[in-house]
Amino acid sequence: MDQLSTTLSALADPTRRAIIARLAAGEATVNELAAPFDMSLPAVSKHLKVLERAGLISRGRNAQWRPCRLEARPMKEIADWIEPYRRFWDASFDRLESYLQDIQGKESDQG
Repeated sequence: MDQLSTTLSALADPTRRAIIARLAAGEATVNELAAPFDMSLPAVSKHLKVLERAGLISRGRNAQWRPCRLEARPMKEIADWIEPYRRFWDASFDRLESYLQDIQGKESDQG
């Protein structure tokens, strides 16, 4: 599987996206990452392994703790891939705005 597909697959799960959002605020232990979820630590560890294999997180070693940290580089590939679609939507909204202004102008002239 290519890196983009691996990254998108890892981010397809809402729990993993929530973990990524939490790590954007800074490093956290597995217990800290597991706290908001109603699931076992082994289940959270499985999510972390998926994120780690996708290169989205790394785990350090600090005495007995293994804090997790965000590795955002793989998300740059997603941003690059989605950029043409963002431009498509921006252009579509610009055309819609122009059309709506034309309609409002015509209604003002008639009213």
